[in-house]
Amino acid sequence: MGRKAENKKLGMGLSALLGDVAEAPVKVADKPGKSAAPAGASDRPIQTVAIDLIHPNPDQPRRDFVESDLEELAASIRERGVIQPVILRPDPSRSGQYQIVAGERRWRAAQRAKLHELPVVVRELDDQSVLEIALIENIQRADLNAIEEALGYTQLLERFQYTQETLAKIVGKSRPHLANMLRLLALPAGVQWLVREGKLTAGHARAVVTAPDPEALALRAVREGLTVRQIEDLVRGAGTGKRASKAARRPSKDADTRQIEGDLSAALRMKVTIQHGDAGGGEMRIRYKSLEDLDKLLAHLAN
Repeated sequence: MGRKAENKKLGMGLSALLGDVAEAPVKVADKPGKSAAPAGASDRPIQTVAIDLIHPNPDQPRRDFVESDLEELAASIRERGVIQPVILRPDPSRSGQYQIVAGERRWRAAQRAKLHELPVVVRELDDQSVLEIALIENIQRADLNAIEEALGYTQLLERFQYTQETLAKIVGKSRPHLANMLRLLALPAGVQWLVREGKLTAGHARAVVTAPDPEALALRAVREGLTVRQIEDLVRGAGTGKRASKAARRPSKDADTRQIEGDLSAALRMKVTIQHGDAGGGEMRIRYKSLEDLDKLLAHLAN
């Protein structure tokens, strides 16, 4: 498959790129680790490979794995097994072994579940395709934090000389979104860490980029629960020498509100934020990381 055709399929999404896996008849290798014959476009056999022959991709965009999520997935694997095969390619530096293209989280959880082998699909892919697939898979499944996403874009731009416009088309994002994400890498390491830890959203991080002291403002935003608008007002006030707006000087959330947020977050295992309005109303936001999380949330609301 040529690069142009490959990029077109990548732009359509991971499911389009690997759609032939779902359509192909399931063919499990007779012995763990046994290699299947090269698969054609309509025949991608599923086989089993020993876990100790599988290695993560060193260029995998995702770097942070939440321990509680891994334990939850490991428990599911112990009960139901690995439902979706991991996508591998022959390891370019280890003969007879494999490198993960998509599914590192499943591989890690399977190790915790003490599995000895995994269902896999092996594909012949070059470094560029592997990085593209890994980035797109994680973006589509909302698995990457904003810093990981930005670092993934940077790898593709620097290593394979993409323009931002071309890369935006490949990953299915707008060019302004791409540019905004890349701006986050200009933040101090301390602010980037807050984003990676989920203590600061990408919107909050973008708002502090132009502040005289981004790290101090980011820490204040976390401590006081500032909104993006309040941060923007503070930055504008600092830049013009004017006093911060009334919205930016609102007091931090009361203890009762923070307690409710904490209780709801713990019960749903999702980030819940509550923002009170001026007229007695307000809004509650629930952040989910995947469609599975959304299904769980809908089930909670239906009960």
